[in-house]
Amino acid sequence: MRIEKRKKLQPFIKWVGGKRGLLSQILPLFPKNFDNFFEPFVGGGAVFFEMFSNGTLADKEIYLFDINKELINTYQVVKNRHQELIEKLEEFKSKHSKEFYYEVRSWDKLDNFQEMDSIIKAARFIYLNKTCFNGLYRVNKKGFFNTPIGSYKNPNIADIKSIKNANCALQNCTIENYDFAEVLKYAKKGDFIYFDPPYYPLNTTSKFTSYSEFEFLEKEQERLFEVFYELDKRGCFVALSNSDTKFIKDLYKNFDINFINANRFINSKSNGRGKISEVLVRNY
Repeated sequence: MRIEKRKKLQPFIKWVGGKRGLLSQILPLFPKNFDNFFEPFVGGGAVFFEMFSNGTLADKEIYLFDINKELINTYQVVKNRHQELIEKLEEFKSKHSKEFYYEVRSWDKLDNFQEMDSIIKAARFIYLNKTCFNGLYRVNKKGFFNTPIGSYKNPNIADIKSIKNANCALQNCTIENYDFAEVLKYAKKGDFIYFDPPYYPLNTTSKFTSYSEFEFLEKEQERLFEVFYELDKRGCFVALSNSDTKFIKDLYKNFDINFINANRFINSKSNGRGKISEVLVRNY
C-alpha cells in the first residue's frame, strides 16, 4: 500500500500528553538538518508521524523506543502483522459492551497473559485505548490496567485507515521496548533526539506518571537530564518537552528554554481544562 502524496498521517491510538495539538509550535523549533532520528518516549507517535508525513525523515534511520511493553508490542504488530490486527479489532468491535470491556481489561491479571499471541495483546491495547475514559493509559503498582470504561456512543475501535498508513510509515523504523537511557548505545554526533517523558507534576495533586508500572518523578527526571547532558557533549541535537516548573527550569538552566502554550485535557472538571504553559528545552 502507498500513502497518498502529502498525506498527513495520524496516530492510531490516543495518548495522554500527546503532541498532536502542539505540532505547529514544536516542529519549527526542531533542527533543520540532522542525521538519524530518535524518539525514546514514542507514546502515540504524533511527532514521528508528522515528521514522516512532511518528509523530514526521508532517507534517515529512525529509532522509536518506549518502556511500555504493551505499547511497543502494538507498534511492532502494526508494523509486521497489521492485517491480522485489523481482523481482530473488527471482532472486538462486534463484541463491544461494558461487560466485554471489563473482561478484556482483566486479561492482564491472567497467569498466561504474557504468553498470549502478540496480535491479541495488541488488539486488546488498542481496544482499551479507544473505549476507556479519555484514552487514559493508567496502571496500578502491580502493572494492571485500571482505567474505567468511557462513555462513547460509537468508538472508532478498528481505525483501518490509520493502521494501514502507520504500517507503511513504520517499515524502516527500529522499534524497541527500551528504557530511554538505551539511546546512549545508538546515538552519535549529528543525530537528533526528541524526549517527551511523563511530565514533572505541576503540584502534588497532579502527580500522574503511571503510563507504565514505573514512576517518573525527581530521580527519573534527573537521570533523564544526565542522558540529555551526555548526548549534548556527544554533539547530538537534543530537544525535550516537559512542564513549566521551577524544578525542570532549574535542571535545564544552562540550555535554551522555549515556552509552549498547551491545553489541559485530562481533568474531571471542565473549568480545569484551560491553557497551560509547557517548556521545550534545546541544546542547539
